[in-house]
Amino acid sequence: MIKYIKLATLLVILITFISCDDKIDVDVPEAAPRLVIEASLDWEKGTTGNNQTIKLSTSTPYFETTLNTSVIGATVSVRNNNSNVVYNFTDQNDGNYTIDNFVPVFNNSYTLTVLHEGETYTATETLMAVSPIMNPTQSLEGGFDDEVLDVTIFFDDPADEENFYMIRVKEEGDLLAYLETQSDEFTNGNVQEEFFEEERDDEDETAEYNPGDVVNIKLYGISQRYYNYISLLIEQYDSGGDPFAVTPAEIRGNCINQTNEANYAFGYFRVTEFDQIDYTFQ
Repeated sequence: MIKYIKLATLLVILITFISCDDKIDVDVPEAAPRLVIEASLDWEKGTTGNNQTIKLSTSTPYFETTLNTSVIGATVSVRNNNSNVVYNFTDQNDGNYTIDNFVPVFNNSYTLTVLHEGETYTATETLMAVSPIMNPTQSLEGGFDDEVLDVTIFFDDPADEENFYMIRVKEEGDLLAYLETQSDEFTNGNVQEEFFEEERDDEDETAEYNPGDVVNIKLYGISQRYYNYISLLIEQYDSGGDPFAVTPAEIRGNCINQTNEANYAFGYFRVTEFDQIDYTFQ
């Protein structure tokens, strides 16, 4: 019996050593930092649109813990290509470049120019208008789950022209917003409607929309190029964790390095009009 016990103990010890995992250090390739341009000139309906901010930073390696990547000392300007008026943004020394006299004009073309470390980055976009959001409605029948509250917005789509939209929905208290894109390819000139609901979670009753919840809904009029860009980003984000999804690929924005094309920037320059509402569920 003692021999069997000793043998069993020896086997357990042997198996334990054999099954131990060795620590393996993997060298992860790191790309050089790139300029990141967050240039969203968004004009809210009912305002002048004079106050605008452009943010510049640099990219970091995946495992980098540096939090402050702000870019200061750059020169940032936006030119109205129709009127040739140039708007110079002021460096706030924290990565933000601001202006308080920008004049948005529908269907005018604008070019962003960023001078940074001896290189010139440019991007061009056209300011697109958007229809106002009409009175939203809530129900238990508009979505996929007839036991979960949803909210539906409506807006008029102009006839005889191509229009593209981005909708941003963010519940009060949430860290991230939900984004969706839409075109009028098959509904040109009609009243558009979009519904939004949160999936039910039996372990968390607050996951779905409940009476008293407040959501902010923004509707943007966007260009076709930005529609294609943001739609791809949303598609890649939504497919995260799906083993059957297409391998994510790098998606470049419209900011081009005119000095050194290979040293392109991340980010996008857009010029839009948007309307927004805050909706409280009943």
